[in-house]
Amino acid sequence: MKGSMSTNLGIITIDPDVIAKYAGSVAVECFGIVGMAAVSMKDGLVKLLKKESITKGIHVSINEDNKITLDFHVIVAYGVSISAVTDNLISNVKYRVEEFSDMQVEKINIFIEGVRVID
Repeated sequence: MKGSMSTNLGIITIDPDVIAKYAGSVAVECFGIVGMAAVSMKDGLVKLLKKESITKGIHVSINEDNKITLDFHVIVAYGVSISAVTDNLISNVKYRVEEFSDMQVEKINIFIEGVRVID
């Protein structure tokens, strides 16, 4: 479902892919996040997504009240506090996506799909 809002000049509609791309770019800037992950349904392998494929690790749903739910599949850096990284991710994404879209983020679910050692 697409998010839409009425203005005095007409209706603005936002595609969920636009929100996913923006949310993903915010997420990969967060400390401790190595990147978005894709999990292969066939063999269960986790793959780190390149920047241009980042939206494959994010699912966006928008309900009829224009409230956004985001599911992130991420790979975190080895040695970081997962709770600190996810708290930071949630607060940054919530603030920036709400500011960007003028829509409320109702829920952010984070699935840690892997851990990577980074240099």
